[in-house]
Amino acid sequence: MTTQWQAKVLTVSDGVSTGHREDLSGRALVAFLEEHGFMVVEHALCADGEDTVFAQLLAMTSEFSGLVVSTGGTGFSPRDETPEGALRVIQRLAPGLSEAMRAVNPLGRLSRGVAGIVGQCIVVTTPGSPKGCVEQLGAIIDVLPHALALLCETPTQH
Repeated sequence: MTTQWQAKVLTVSDGVSTGHREDLSGRALVAFLEEHGFMVVEHALCADGEDTVFAQLLAMTSEFSGLVVSTGGTGFSPRDETPEGALRVIQRLAPGLSEAMRAVNPLGRLSRGVAGIVGQCIVVTTPGSPKGCVEQLGAIIDVLPHALALLCETPTQH
């Protein structure tokens, strides 16, 4: 029996959250996750900034078992504080995931994205471009079902 894992997507963007920009990255992540067998149960938006990201990720991970992926706010701009907000929620880091995500493309070296565990959730932060977020998530999508099974103490073969 194969488990269909649930996922949530968070788009972090001042422009998208105010309706001035279209959410291309969030929609790209939703489609990518569904193509890879995840059931996307929530797609939320918030403005850039450490406090807003912290509050939104805290709410999204509360009593949830699955994957939470954010897009946006992982770069070098002054308002790019997604990693700082995520680190306030994350209980245990998963550096292998963020290292693999950065290694997929030379521009990945400019990503400050983080990955980690919150209860029975895996949280990963990806860049704000549609290509970058899908490319980075694609670098780890193959191991996420196994990682979630281990995290949720679901029987696995290894």
